[in-house]
Amino acid sequence: MVMIEPYDHSEIEKKWRENWQKDQTYTTDLTKNEKAFYCLDMFPYPSGEGLHVGHWRGYVMSDFYARYQRLQGKNVFHPMGFDAFGLPAENAAIKSETHPKEFTQRAIKTFTAQLSQMGASYDWSKKIVTSDPEYYRWTQWLFLQLFKHSLAEKRKSLVNWCPKDQTVLANEQVIDGCCERCGTVVTKKELDQWYFKTTAMAEELYGGLDGVKWPERVKTLQRNWIGKSKGANVKFSVVNSRFSIEVFTTRPDTLFGVTALVLSPEHPLVSKLTTQESNEKVEEYLEGVASKTNIDRMQAKETEKTAVFTGTYATHPLTNENIPIWLADYVLADYASGAVMCVPAHDERDYQFAKTHNLPIKQVISPTAVSDANLPYIGQGIIISSKGYNGLNSNKASENIVADLTNAAKGEQKTIYRLRDWLVSRQRYWGAPIPIVYDPDGKAYAVKDEHLPLLLPDDVDFLPGGESPIARSKEYAMRAEKLYGVGWRFETDTLDTFVDSSWYFFRYLSPTDSSQPFDKDLVKNWLPVDFYVGGIEHATLHLLYARFICRFLAKFGYIDSSIAEPFSQLFNIGMVNMHGAKMSKSKDNVVSADQLVEHYGADTLRGYELFIGPMDVEAEWNPQGVNGIHRFLIKLWKVSQSCQDIEASDENNQEFQRYLHSISQMINQHRLNTVLAQAMTFLQYLHTQPKVSKKLLENFLITLSPIFPFICEELWQKFGHDQSIGQESWPELAEVANYLELSVRINNKHVYSIPVRGDESEEETLELIKQSPPPSQKDKLLKLLEPNTRRVYKTGSFINFVVHS
Repeated sequence: MVMIEPYDHSEIEKKWRENWQKDQTYTTDLTKNEKAFYCLDMFPYPSGEGLHVGHWRGYVMSDFYARYQRLQGKNVFHPMGFDAFGLPAENAAIKSETHPKEFTQRAIKTFTAQLSQMGASYDWSKKIVTSDPEYYRWTQWLFLQLFKHSLAEKRKSLVNWCPKDQTVLANEQVIDGCCERCGTVVTKKELDQWYFKTTAMAEELYGGLDGVKWPERVKTLQRNWIGKSKGANVKFSVVNSRFSIEVFTTRPDTLFGVTALVLSPEHPLVSKLTTQESNEKVEEYLEGVASKTNIDRMQAKETEKTAVFTGTYATHPLTNENIPIWLADYVLADYASGAVMCVPAHDERDYQFAKTHNLPIKQVISPTAVSDANLPYIGQGIIISSKGYNGLNSNKASENIVADLTNAAKGEQKTIYRLRDWLVSRQRYWGAPIPIVYDPDGKAYAVKDEHLPLLLPDDVDFLPGGESPIARSKEYAMRAEKLYGVGWRFETDTLDTFVDSSWYFFRYLSPTDSSQPFDKDLVKNWLPVDFYVGGIEHATLHLLYARFICRFLAKFGYIDSSIAEPFSQLFNIGMVNMHGAKMSKSKDNVVSADQLVEHYGADTLRGYELFIGPMDVEAEWNPQGVNGIHRFLIKLWKVSQSCQDIEASDENNQEFQRYLHSISQMINQHRLNTVLAQAMTFLQYLHTQPKVSKKLLENFLITLSPIFPFICEELWQKFGHDQSIGQESWPELAEVANYLELSVRINNKHVYSIPVRGDESEEETLELIKQSPPPSQKDKLLKLLEPNTRRVYKTGSFINFVVHS
């Protein structure tokens, strides 16, 4: 009787962690750029709580593809670092009365141990930490390059202010009117702040999305945030005044329907346009608006949108009629010119505005369909009541009206963007100091290169007080005068942490280079990143900022001009929920990864993270599900120890090739949960065989190694191999007898294919569909699998679901 050695995950995983570290198994030679594959996670912020099972999911997925691409013969670079500056560390430091550097270092140590515990194949020799002076020296250098090219500037403006964190926020960091960090309702404050002029590259950022392999949802979010609008600027002269008001419109064809101009309460002409008779009401109105955030103003119901008449009129540029000028809080100062034309007959908001304030409603477009005749009519049609343009369709009328306005110097064709400049100043301590020094007259200069990094001072208490705590540092003030002269002073604001993460993927390529931020040749060889994994919550934050910085560097020759985009392929990982909610300490629903690894092993947890559901959708954590993966590994261990050094039968080889064909397609479609389901089916098949070929099992282990690196490495060694299984080659696909692609159809329209033998019953086919729906069709197909759905099935050819609309 053969004695089966027990599967001891603790000893196996401990052994291989140590071996991989000692042998530097995953260290990448970046000078060898042939078949280069850059695989990257959005690097983590090292919080005090460490990693839970929700965090694991993305890291396991990226590691799967890093390992898989190595087996495909690629030279894979898979680095890791830490986004270490920011408010959480500073707030924790205040609470615990320690320095944020100490908090951050402890957290990094915890994260590093947990990521190593996971078995992630990171090249730790290239680690970066954004709060290290050798890193933020180059973040400061980057700021100065933008300053040099007039893309970083300081200006006074109305900014988003978080009362709790006592700092300004970029527009992208305000979620539903609240601070994205702490949830506090954001207010407005006028301050002198530093901005990066992202608006200078709005068109490049908008158009560049066409060339990247990103989820359409992310591209749509960015396009909407950038907000490209084509239309015209129209100039209205103010009656009895030297002033004029410019209004942007996307519908020049409705110009004859204008019955009012509406300005934002912050418009610079408000005080000049307000008559003495209207002054008291306007002042009262402005006072009320000051307490509202932009989000409040945009999201208010139509009946809650307020307004006040200035008492002044403008002249219509084509009819010379007098048009009343109003102020309304639904118009925002930072979009277009901060003024809009009110066309009640052809805009729903304007229609409500006109009804509320008894303004005329002039229809100037006739719909082509009778059913669309009710006002407001917002579609296009035939122009009416517009002298000189009647009878034209909307497009032709717009074209002619803009041409006539241009000839009369009363307007011009224009494209505008909703995107605003990136506010990068922060009034907190734990961030990279802005490398600007002011002379005694207050003029700004770049800190000299030899004085970089401009180090954070230590003599501060970190307590927020409306200005950066650095402003209270005596050492910082003395340092400026020592280096630059009496009366000189450093900027005391720090940089938004998203500046640190906007370029970190460059620094991974040369993390210890003290002479330059990155090697231009290495950047050309390795960028853009081939596969980038992270959450969709960064669609209009990190991902937009990184694109801006990359385009800046390419435009001004810091990197090769061909590298306009930083990430060629993006995958958004779905979060893991517990009891229907995102895991968080505040909800008391966090599942510790450490305890599960101790009990089941990292391989088991890795497998369950992939098996829990499609990788791009949210998944509910089921504690019982981990057991199934653990049983799979025990079965794999037993089958491996009882295999024989024999040739595989033709049937065994055919079954393996069917499995290989199936998972190859699924891997390319990122359906890793179904890869594991197929592996379970194939292992069960092997388990029922009287004899199992060692060579066949070795090929099976290679396909499993990206999911279960520890057990596969151990068994590979037991089979007598000296080289790591990760350095092997992916098994070759061969022709498969009776291998067919079954077409899954809905109302005779092909949706996707699944591999079949060709002799499955209808019930077996339905089970295969249940195991492997593509993410985009999952919900629809699972619903169609219900017993009452009518379907037509032809064995080995197609299955058609009949759905009545």
